[in-house]
Amino acid sequence: MPQLFTPSKDDIAELAPLDQLGLENIVVVANRAQAEQALQLLHQCAVLGFDTESKPTFVRDEVSSGPHVVQFSTRQTAYVFQLHDDDSREVVRTLLQAAHIIKVGFGLAGDHQQIRRTLNIEPRNVLDLNHVFRSQGYIKEIGIRGAVAVVFKRRFIKSRKATTSNWANRQLTPSQVIYSGNDAWAALLVFEALDLPSAAVAQPGG
Repeated sequence: MPQLFTPSKDDIAELAPLDQLGLENIVVVANRAQAEQALQLLHQCAVLGFDTESKPTFVRDEVSSGPHVVQFSTRQTAYVFQLHDDDSREVVRTLLQAAHIIKVGFGLAGDHQQIRRTLNIEPRNVLDLNHVFRSQGYIKEIGIRGAVAVVFKRRFIKSRKATTSNWANRQLTPSQVIYSGNDAWAALLVFEALDLPSAAVAQPGG
């Protein structure tokens, strides 16, 4: 198998931007009614884009208290769950343990560790798309920006300010909502475009 290389930052910068979800297509879930409605819709899905966000740590050896936000996305709508709300936490637990739903994302090893510690569950049927690209010959972790560049020849815009913002805030900023919702949404788009065979998608036990 030939070795493939992730596009460089300069290569990606030359690409046209990928159109992303706007605020009107991202639901911030922070109360019982929103959580119940989101669960009813998302639990019917076979595949969801998935990601998490945590308040950054700046002290050496400090253990993160995250995740503080968990995102799931369909093709049309992303749902951003704030875990300070107990009802939202229960929906997130339910979705992450649902064996019939494939949760797809990038760089999920750290997310798994935090989820196990914070939510006291073992996520099931989660597919890290970095592993898929590695199996295709990419020698370095590709990430969402690299994957969007490879699959769609587009530049996925991510705000560095939002990356290092305080995700534990009770009121997320519009920038945080856009950032988090689109992380999950773009992962789903990449997964769909890869059109993987069933054997490559199956993730028994998580």
